[in-house]
Amino acid sequence: MDSATSERTTGRPALASTADNGLKIVIVGGFGVGKTTMVRSVSEIRPLNTEETMTRAGEGIDELGGLEGLRAKTATTVAFDFGRISLDERSVLYLFGAPGQERFWFLWDRLFSGTLGAVVLVDTRRLADSWYAIDRLEHHGTPFIVACNDFGGPVHSEQQIREALDLSPGVPLVECDARDRSSSKYVLITLVEYLHSLSSSAVAAAADAADLPPEGAA
Repeated sequence: MDSATSERTTGRPALASTADNGLKIVIVGGFGVGKTTMVRSVSEIRPLNTEETMTRAGEGIDELGGLEGLRAKTATTVAFDFGRISLDERSVLYLFGAPGQERFWFLWDRLFSGTLGAVVLVDTRRLADSWYAIDRLEHHGTPFIVACNDFGGPVHSEQQIREALDLSPGVPLVECDARDRSSSKYVLITLVEYLHSLSSSAVAAAADAADLPPEGAA
């Protein structure tokens, strides 16, 4: 089935036949910070979701806390979310939203495999819920940015958030509304630009090293 036929059949944007460069991005964060919402808002195809209805069996396991938005949460991701964005004729961004509950964290290491970079989505009312995500990304050496999802909570300065999350000065920190497509796209653009800057710096460093004389040479 060619791409044109596929698009007419499914009603969804078909993957261009010229696309040959797939880039994998993971969106991580604590329970209920908006990962599924971000994938849904920005994906050009209907995203794959693995949400299941939350039941009483999850009480005491999936911690809902005392926040209004979490108490109203009725479904939760049990594997991952998947979406897609075409960057240009040859490059496609594949988005994977990781489950936020602690009992599914064992899936994260597999999701990180082959990942170029990650977005750590943060609810500033629950900054501590983001520590594990940052720790695992740093453990794997995966570049990431931090995006603060707008839940209408107390306003924190950038410095306060950086100190609370112990972020390195070079890690980008942005604000977003995961429900808004343009806002979510801005987050992903920020990540791609950050990855490009890291790659350019690495290439420049390698070129500089190649020009150095052998150690001990006059």
